[in-house]
Amino acid sequence: MARLNLILLFIVVACALSAVSANHRARKLFTELEGEQKRMRDLEVEWGQLQLEQSTWAAHVRVEKIARERLGMHPPAAGQMISAESAARK
Repeated sequence: MARLNLILLFIVVACALSAVSANHRARKLFTELEGEQKRMRDLEVEWGQLQLEQSTWAAHVRVEKIARERLGMHPPAAGQMISAESAARK
């Protein structure tokens, strides 16, 4: 009888330790999940900011202003323009 009680006690202790271990792993995984979700939200915010910045830098008006001021570029005169059709005819 004492032997059976020891075996049952061992089984109960093993089950209890297993339950504690599973609970600990679940909490740890949940904490990691929350951290990754926060990282995802932060990256989404950064992506939105980068898209806004890209649209600002690539705005036609800004590019044209830099071309005129820094590079000294200007639109070609009417006689200087060559279209694809006129180039194909030559």
